[in-house]
Amino acid sequence: MKLAFSTLGVPGTPVAEVVRLAAGNGYQGVELRVHSEEPVHLGLSSLERADVVEAFKAGGVEILTLAGYVQVAAEGDDEPVLAELSELVKLARDLGAAYVRVFPGGGDQEQAEADATAARRLGAAAPAAADMGVTILLETHDSHRAGLDVARVVATVGHPRVGAIWDVLHTWLAGEEPAASHAVLAPHLGYVQVKDVASAEDLTPLPLGSGVLPLAECLDGAGPDTWVCWEYEKRWHPGAAELPGLLGAGREHLLRLGAPKQ
Repeated sequence: MKLAFSTLGVPGTPVAEVVRLAAGNGYQGVELRVHSEEPVHLGLSSLERADVVEAFKAGGVEILTLAGYVQVAAEGDDEPVLAELSELVKLARDLGAAYVRVFPGGGDQEQAEADATAARRLGAAAPAAADMGVTILLETHDSHRAGLDVARVVATVGHPRVGAIWDVLHTWLAGEEPAASHAVLAPHLGYVQVKDVASAEDLTPLPLGSGVLPLAECLDGAGPDTWVCWEYEKRWHPGAAELPGLLGAGREHLLRLGAPKQ
């Protein structure tokens, strides 16, 4: 497996320090949270974008994904959603990121309506993303928590530059077995996003392997080219342990889970 971690686990940390943490702990990539409170955001100038690229290049670390907050199934006009998604894709192009992350955000709409909205917007954004060498990934999350939900939308779009992120927490909360999630997401899968928690009622992030999520089953069959990203939600749980001190053990745990079965 190829390993990454999300900067959601180190909120506000300067880019150079993020690169140092990744390289020093054996992570080949980073998922960059794109938000106004982070060093990487949509308002970066051309010079600032070049500085980010140089920092990652110098450290030998890939920018795997720009994790944005576009909600492709949200109610309302398409135009503002597509405009924000376009800016996110352009930033990914400029930084050399393979992927951008989007959320469903369908709310309380009827499932068919939310699906249609998401598929329409993703389909509209896909050609420009393809021209820029970027793939848009819809995460298993909120209104489309199960792998089946995301796979249904992505398959409707039917474009090679639109795929899926498997957030294993959300498929587990949806009651979907890992084998079932993998089966429906595999044709569309960009990468797997892992984490661990104590229970469905307590989502405070824990060190990998110390909670209840079925990580071994989720990573069963992961190949050497499979990206696995640890999303430690420190930003939403400030009382959780600091991620930097957990990265080394987390890497070793993931590598054990992904080792070939004897």
